[in-house]
Amino acid sequence: MVNHRTQASSWKQIAHCIASDIREGFVEITRHGMAALGLAVIAVVITFAARPDMQTAANEYVLGWIQSHQSDGPVAAAEPGAGRSTAVATRALTPEQLSVTQWLSRKYRISPEPLAALVTEAWSVGERSQVPPTLILAVIAVESNFNPFAQRSDSNRGLMQIDSQSQQGTLSRFGGPLSVFDPLTNLRVGSRVLQAFIQETGSIEDGLRAYAQTSPQGTDSTYTERVLSEHKLLERLIQTRATAASSPASAVVKRL
Repeated sequence: MVNHRTQASSWKQIAHCIASDIREGFVEITRHGMAALGLAVIAVVITFAARPDMQTAANEYVLGWIQSHQSDGPVAAAEPGAGRSTAVATRALTPEQLSVTQWLSRKYRISPEPLAALVTEAWSVGERSQVPPTLILAVIAVESNFNPFAQRSDSNRGLMQIDSQSQQGTLSRFGGPLSVFDPLTNLRVGSRVLQAFIQETGSIEDGLRAYAQTSPQGTDSTYTERVLSEHKLLERLIQTRATAASSPASAVVKRL
């Protein structure tokens, strides 16, 4: 009986020693591991300090990773307009687009590059919808003076003062309700509404009157006249540019 008790006590002592050795070993390994990690971090910092090119490459990699993961969110499912640049170099414009951009830039005191993006988009949308791009731009001029953050009522917002409540379904495809403040998204949605009214009523004038009813300016009897006046002015700019480009003097300059 005594022998059994002695053996049990001996086993307990051995187990205690083993456990103690394991704890000490773990602590030692952890200490050395943290030290090694610290040395590795210091080495990386020193390397980056000595090699700016490596630091730039690392920054670019991290930014690329962040952007690629951001694109996995709900906005990735949005239509292309919401993700496009809101500024375009004027050298990328056609002569007609350049004339319109320069005129609007001077008249509304807006930098030409953001206007160039809107003009380019208006031309693109106009080709698909058969709505004159100058008419789209004229509506923007009358509705918001090209202010993408304009708000004339609780629900009418952005460049074309579209009704964000009645257009919730459409805006959801562009990223949600706040996309109404994205200039290109607002232009696209507003152009679709205008196109629908023109097709429904059978004329530009009646389509504009119907569009006005969705706008806070619906009670303004001069609304249609103001839009058409701006539209015709922009059309004359394009015609003048085309005439100048095809004149004999212009042909001589080109040959020279």
